[in-house]
Amino acid sequence: MAINPATESDRDAIWEILEPMIRGGETYTLPRDMSKQQALEYWFAPEKETFVWKEDGVVRGTYFLKANQQGGGAHVANCGYVTAPAAEGHGIARQMCLHSLERAKERGFRAMQFNFVVSTNKRAIQLWTSLDFKIVGGLPLAFNHPTLGFVDALVMYRPLE
Repeated sequence: MAINPATESDRDAIWEILEPMIRGGETYTLPRDMSKQQALEYWFAPEKETFVWKEDGVVRGTYFLKANQQGGGAHVANCGYVTAPAAEGHGIARQMCLHSLERAKERGFRAMQFNFVVSTNKRAIQLWTSLDFKIVGGLPLAFNHPTLGFVDALVMYRPLE
């Protein structure tokens, strides 16, 4: 297993991971009809540092790291993580998060914040809290879940020490 910066040659594999998440519409605030080009432009936006988790040369997960805000908020990092459906439950998201925390420290960030964790995404909430993220706020009925209707979103935060 290795986590490395994503390259141009990883784009198709990343799309294969992003597409089910986008089409499902249960965890990210992305349009469910987003095209491959739009999704990859979003994931590889210039302000983001994008990584892949590979096992035996196959991309099993991807994440991006960026500043959460500009100016006075630029010292707080933000990330987005997606694991291939077939690889869920194997600790890939945990390894990517641990990697991102170290990379954020290397880049001089002082904290990491997740702005919009859908409250029904119990696996993510459990993972983030196990890695010392705290729920610091809630956004009532802020996410329109495709099957559950309007549900809360959480703001989660962790200092980097």
